[in-house]
Amino acid sequence: MKNILIVMLVAFIGIQFYRPEIVQKPITGEIHAPSDVRAILQRSCFDCHSNQTDLKWFDQIAPAYWLVADHIKKGKKGLNFSQWDQLAPSVQNAKLWEAFNQINLEAMPLKSYELLHPEAKLSENDIRILKNYVTSLAPKQKPDTAKVSAYNKQLQQVNAMHTTASRPSLPTALNGISYIPDYKSWKPISSTERFDNGTMRIIFGNDIAIKAAKEHTTNPWPDGTIFAKVAWEQIIDSDGNITTGAFKQVEYMIKDSKKFVSTKGWGWARFLSPKLEPYGKAADFTSECISCHRPMEDNDFVFTSPINH
Repeated sequence: MKNILIVMLVAFIGIQFYRPEIVQKPITGEIHAPSDVRAILQRSCFDCHSNQTDLKWFDQIAPAYWLVADHIKKGKKGLNFSQWDQLAPSVQNAKLWEAFNQINLEAMPLKSYELLHPEAKLSENDIRILKNYVTSLAPKQKPDTAKVSAYNKQLQQVNAMHTTASRPSLPTALNGISYIPDYKSWKPISSTERFDNGTMRIIFGNDIAIKAAKEHTTNPWPDGTIFAKVAWEQIIDSDGNITTGAFKQVEYMIKDSKKFVSTKGWGWARFLSPKLEPYGKAADFTSECISCHRPMEDNDFVFTSPINH
């Protein structure tokens, strides 16, 4: 027993010398937000999402340090408040909406982080402050004849653009996933609204997804599950009623734990505008998808909470 303890102690000391570097780049431009909003972000987000990481003594002990370093690397890759000036205003708003969405779903801050950093846990008042701030950044919706005109014009084209009969082949993303026109006959799983860019979204599920939702076998979702998240522009009439306008895009999540093992068991694809132009400049565009969905790892990487069927 004594020899075992000595070996364990030597091993523990030895692993302290393997320390992945945590790169602290200069602060080029910080987020400009009200003081109460900034205080919440700094307390709950900055350690992993800025160049102002403040490691506690227990964060620096391996193997915990390895996990911390990995979280910081991935966190700053997806969102870095210390390089805020490098993002276009529309992208800044989208990043804030995404961050709030993950906070509201209790995916962020990570529970493992909150356990050792209880000060990072957000209260209901913190969440309310963040929601009010993000909502204030959304474009002000008002009657827009240009949007109505664009919608009416698109209606004349959309059926032809979304059927296989009018095109020799289906558009295909760079990772090999083709556009799936059948989603229009699927049932809705859920819906979302993007405060930051004025779009309305419905998530449709194929028969396998609907069956899993009914049977509550969604963590993990079964192989063969396909989601189609469709986004339209919002149109508001003179009475203040909001309806769907021009088609913006459709995104797919396809579950195949063997085929898509390198992307967490899911295949992703996105097709933009009525022309259904594949998103991405290279096949690794899916790294963006994984990065966004990573906080939902404990929920099979899915944000969607199915409505009752």
